[in-house]
Amino acid sequence: MRPLSRALPLTAALLALAACGGEAGGADRPCTLIGSEPGLNLIVPDGSRLAAASLRACWGGTCQEPRIRLNPTSKSVSTGCDGDGPDAACGASASPDGGKAGFARLDGLPEAPVQVTLKLRDAKGRTYLTHRLDVTPRATFPNGPHCGRGAPQAVLTVVNGQVTVR
Repeated sequence: MRPLSRALPLTAALLALAACGGEAGGADRPCTLIGSEPGLNLIVPDGSRLAAASLRACWGGTCQEPRIRLNPTSKSVSTGCDGDGPDAACGASASPDGGKAGFARLDGLPEAPVQVTLKLRDAKGRTYLTHRLDVTPRATFPNGPHCGRGAPQAVLTVVNGQVTVR
């Protein structure tokens, strides 16, 4: 009986640990330390002409003109599967799609209307788009809504000379 008496506390401890994990999607999910930065995302799906972007954001009597570093965007392209069964392994690779994206960090960005002036320039430094708009950033939830709010952000997308906000 002695081995059983030693196994009981170990089994109880393992069951308690398993219960701590909770169900996926439950309120007891752990929150990581991942965060979000305050700012505006810029997406230009057809970035063939775009060499540089800048913006000026103003609210509450203050303005900021952050640096925007542009990066090429990509899409996922299937590389196929090694079979048809449920255990088949499938893959994908990233393929450039001609777009460009960047992020403008704006310290103190509020969840209130912000006046934004966006400028896009070509490789010769010529401005080919200037657009003024009001943007209302919203809180992000990088760990999901159960873990609390992150910094406010908004997304500016430029398609065919039109800027939309999400």
